[in-house]
Amino acid sequence: MAKNKIPDGQGASQRQLRVGELIRRTLSELLMRGEVHDPDLNRVSITVGEVRMSPDLRIATAYVCPLGGQGGEDVVALLARNKGEIRRLVNKQLTIKFSPDLRFRLDDTFDRLEDTRRMFAQENVRRDLDE
Repeated sequence: MAKNKIPDGQGASQRQLRVGELIRRTLSELLMRGEVHDPDLNRVSITVGEVRMSPDLRIATAYVCPLGGQGGEDVVALLARNKGEIRRLVNKQLTIKFSPDLRFRLDDTFDRLEDTRRMFAQENVRRDLDE
């Protein structure tokens, strides 16, 4: 099994969920207040939908989306470019043993939700659900 992968059939532990949510809120506040010293990053409103922690709490993967959904890959690149400063700012506000390595991914939850809605709107799917 890969080192930082959650085993099949097991969800995240309460500790992983708690630390992930703490980092999500802290990261959201930092980005909202424009505390990162990058004017390109501060021009964009970013939503942090979720932060998933590795089982050893050393890697935090933040799922982000720009407001309006346009330019997502650019936002991920801006965040990655400022990863060191963001990590330092997050660590300064948290009281956890290790400062996790931050990774940024585009949050495609809303895209998947729209795909699911479209699927349920199809005639053959609605017919199957009504039976």
